[in-house]
Amino acid sequence: MIKNILKKIIVYTLTMQARLVLFKYKPKIIAVSGSVGKTGTKDAIFDIVNTDFFVRKSQKSYNSEFGVPLTILGVSTGWSNSLIWIKNIFEGFSLIFLKNHYPKWLVLEVGTDRPGDMKSLSKWLKPDIVVVTRIGDIPAHIEFFASTKDVLEEEVHLVKALKKDGLLVLNSDDEKVCTLSQKTKSKITTYGFGKDARMRGVHTQIKYKKDGTPAGIFFKIEHEQNTIPATLNSVVGEHRVHNILAALAVGSFLKINMIDMVEAIENHKPTKGRMRLIKGLHDSTIIDDSYNSSPVAVAAALDTLADIKTKGRRIAVLGDMLELGEHTTEEHKKIGKIAGGVCCMLISVGQRARCFAEGALSAKLSKDAIIQFSDSKTAGRYLKSIISKGDVVLVKGSQGVRMENTVQEIMDYSQKRKDILVRQEQAWKYK
Repeated sequence: MIKNILKKIIVYTLTMQARLVLFKYKPKIIAVSGSVGKTGTKDAIFDIVNTDFFVRKSQKSYNSEFGVPLTILGVSTGWSNSLIWIKNIFEGFSLIFLKNHYPKWLVLEVGTDRPGDMKSLSKWLKPDIVVVTRIGDIPAHIEFFASTKDVLEEEVHLVKALKKDGLLVLNSDDEKVCTLSQKTKSKITTYGFGKDARMRGVHTQIKYKKDGTPAGIFFKIEHEQNTIPATLNSVVGEHRVHNILAALAVGSFLKINMIDMVEAIENHKPTKGRMRLIKGLHDSTIIDDSYNSSPVAVAAALDTLADIKTKGRRIAVLGDMLELGEHTTEEHKKIGKIAGGVCCMLISVGQRARCFAEGALSAKLSKDAIIQFSDSKTAGRYLKSIISKGDVVLVKGSQGVRMENTVQEIMDYSQKRKDILVRQEQAWKYK
């Protein structure tokens, strides 16, 4: 009871401070929303906009009622440490009452876990640019919504909050996202792989090192009758190219030079836990997609795994997909069926993930090739004992399953896990 009251007080205080900071400094705002790909898109936008402007982005995945004000104020979460929250509040007042060198642009990741989240935020956040990534048939966090339509309706609130002279950037490969074009009179642009996308990706292919291991993605950009080659290093997945195309659409609107933007792409540091390529033990390759999970994201990751050339095995280590509500069992079975058609071995982690097995068996994957564990560390230790040269291992699961623990067990020892893996802060140690 007391904890909830204190939380409400902190949220209210931070929100009021954030509103006053926006009023005082008047930064331009880019809001990134959608059910899949927000963080990767936000990071890509930051790298491109940062070539010409003083810009700040949301740290990690700060996209909640806490996260958005924290980013505006430029402070970090205090977790359960009350002293840090008090310090944050004092820093907020300092921004309001003292003169500071404040960013000209803010790139804010905006999420919605429950009905009303976006409506509440949109009452005071008025973006100059809104980017909507992807919704999918069964979005992440759908557990608290009656239907996918209701999730989409949350996005409408943010679109309507867009300034009249602003820009709405839509993923043209998602039909649901495209319907949002009817909800604004602001300028609209699109990105994707379809022929109607104004910022279009074509000829995407996986790039390999001399030893045959995957190194990144090569693709071409078609925009305004120009075709430009680009490379995204240390990451795989066509859906990661979506992140880049969205960022290019934003940069084009801001009239940033295309050559500068392509250079920023090639220097772009992969987002932790999002299809990042990591060197594994015994000359294996890990696709670390351990940050979070949803049906549309797992399906995309498995498609990428299927496309990778290897002389070893394709192994999928999949943890529970959480917050799916009544869709939980069926969606796990569907993903299991996809995995069964792609992998030589399927390792599941968690109670819900046991439903992957049923789907994989229906795809004719051998029962002996399906192994189940209750926690990610144990799964990692088992995998460590059987992993071999040339194996490509996809690791993915919802945040609560902590699939980074699996990656930690099988990654090459020469690498620094704190620089590579998600959730390495002290606050996560006992969660």
